[in-house]
Parts: sequence; C-alpha cells; structure tokens
Amino acid sequence: MLIDDTQVDRYIGEKNIIKCGMAEKVICIESATDALKELLVLSEDPSSLPELILLDIRMPEMDGFEFLSKFEGLPSIVHERCPVMMLSTSLNPEDIKKAEASPFVKRFINKPLNKEQIINLMKIDLSPAEG
Repeated sequence: MLIDDTQVDRYIGEKNIIKCGMAEKVICIESATDALKELLVLSEDPSSLPELILLDIRMPEMDGFEFLSKFEGLPSIVHERCPVMMLSTSLNPEDIKKAEASPFVKRFINKPLNKEQIINLMKIDLSPAEG
C-alpha cells in the first residue's frame, strides 16, 4: 500500500515497485484517512492486507504521524501483517527520529521512491514476528 497525497509520487512509486518485482499489485491511496478506512475493511480478510505500507509524512488533513497514531487503534492483525516504511523529502532529523521511535515503522526512506530503494527494501525481512 502506497499512501501519498502527490499523484506523481504515487505513480512513480507504483511503477517502480511493479517493475522491480516487489509486488504485482499496489494499493495507491491519496489520503491517510482513506488508507485507515481501507485497512479496517481489509482486516476482515487478513489475506488481503498489504504486506507493506509506504507512508508519506507530509500530507494535508492527516499527516503520516497522525496516521500512525490512529493505526495503533486498528486490529492487531493489521499491525502484525503490515510493517510501515515512512517516506519523505524531509531531511529534518526530528522527523527521522520521530519516525524511528514508532514501533510500527521499520525504515525511513527519502522520496521519490526509486528502483535502488525498492531493491534494498526487498532484502529486508518483513515477515511478522513469531509470538
């Protein structure tokens, strides 16, 4: 799932994800609010949940950090199945620190999402922790 308010960034990200073979299908969503609603619906069939969430930090209405706050209230199956990678053009150390402090965020990635970043993401073990 790619959550980004910028159409060009969603397009580039989706095309690169598919081209690199990271996923056959990318759920592209423009707003954090819509993404939360979609995740709640998908949680009813856990096999349909995305294997990864790529989340932009700076968005109108609800930013990435507000999304993470509300994400915490989703069913635990969503947390288990959907690791989050934060995306941003920001090099603000406070943004990076805040993103890395979240238990749901696995990585902080600079935008735009390019092929090299996707190839590196594919090397990360994103499988849910046994527990």
